[in-house]
Amino acid sequence: MANVPLTRPVALTELGQATLRRLMRVWFEFERALATVPIIRRLDLGTFTRQDYQNLLLNLRPQVIEGSRWISRCASSFDREHSDIRSAILRHAHDEHRDYEMLEQDFVATGGEIDRILAQPKNNGSEALHAFLMFRSGEPNPASMLGAMWIIEGLGEKMAVNWAARIEELTGFDAHCTRFLRYHASNDDSHMDKLYALVDRLCTSDAVAAAVVSTAQIVGHLYAWQLQEIDDGR
Repeated sequence: MANVPLTRPVALTELGQATLRRLMRVWFEFERALATVPIIRRLDLGTFTRQDYQNLLLNLRPQVIEGSRWISRCASSFDREHSDIRSAILRHAHDEHRDYEMLEQDFVATGGEIDRILAQPKNNGSEALHAFLMFRSGEPNPASMLGAMWIIEGLGEKMAVNWAARIEELTGFDAHCTRFLRYHASNDDSHMDKLYALVDRLCTSDAVAAAVVSTAQIVGHLYAWQLQEIDDGR
């Protein structure tokens, strides 16, 4: 397998282009699913409250704190032939391994108590999402995890800044309360650049491409369940 630089490629292979088109369709399906989740629907309709935002932060932290674990596990599961990919993924894990602290600070800035968010367990959707990510990331050369990154990094690139602005508008909180969302809005676009190149590098067969797309679909469903549980799990 020829190495390619881990930046946005000038031109994708035919299979890479086809895979990205399929991933875009998955993303649109994910967006539609999110729009039906009660807490996101309230954000869209303008009925989102300060309590909603605190509940969102409480339920996101357990998933965020586990993020570097599955990313590191994914990196370690690539063999020596893919050492450059392993290194790139480990750098990404390093970039994000303390993101949960920013989320905790946002919660405290909204008036929440630090002990409460530190003690918050995973909800059912978060448990399922984490279990799936840890399982798939432990497979040999887990190229399918590109599908997981497509959904999770895509949230930061495509939605976080709009969510932050809307939350501030509806709750009266200022940017000191939405640092986690705004940070990902400004940084996940560079992560997506690397992801485009990884898709081109690793999707070398129809079977691998199908696994990437399937994983994106599953992660999208589980992420939506995680947010659904904010209301259902009360």
